[in-house]
Amino acid sequence: MLEMTRGEFEELVAEALDRIPPELTRLMDNVAVFVEDEPPADDPELLGLYEGTPLTERGEWYAGVLPDRITVYRGPTLRMCESREDVVAEAEITVVHEIAHHFGIDDARLHALGYG
Repeated sequence: MLEMTRGEFEELVAEALDRIPPELTRLMDNVAVFVEDEPPADDPELLGLYEGTPLTERGEWYAGVLPDRITVYRGPTLRMCESREDVVAEAEITVVHEIAHHFGIDDARLHALGYG
């Protein structure tokens, strides 16, 4: 397994977020991004997870709720990657994938776009 501290991995995730075009980040609303070491035990290969209400499903009722949560998992990412460059690329793909869920884009469409 590739070695990388949690701090280094968090920095890569932050850099991936910085590469999201500003016109998209301005549209993101009430969402927080976290890094965790491992995903839930029932899905040990999960790279990222979006939890919340996509922008496309929010209505007048959406007020005073906790932020949506995007989690990027360090362990499975490091286990599947062979180099730091692979981790950089995979972190970016995972961040884009989970942000797309925030915008209401489903897995089928993301796979078609190459963000599977």
